[in-house]
Amino acid sequence: MLSDIERKVLRVISNYSAGRRRTPTVDELCVKTGRNRGGIMTVLEVLAKEEYIEWQRSEPDKIDVLEAWERKGPGR
Repeated sequence: MLSDIERKVLRVISNYSAGRRRTPTVDELCVKTGRNRGGIMTVLEVLAKEEYIEWQRSEPDKIDVLEAWERKGPGR
């Protein structure tokens, strides 16, 4: 289950890419979420680990969305 900020960043990435045909940069995510760069990098690491996005810290602005919505947990 994703935290609120992880869910928010995933939705921002998904909506941004649907509207602009590209994913947002880390700096754009900072502006849209009000978080600092370190916080966004941590969130992106979690989303990549959970396989919602494909992302590597070495190329921070290259984000590929694998799953745009949070998965439903058991019993939902």
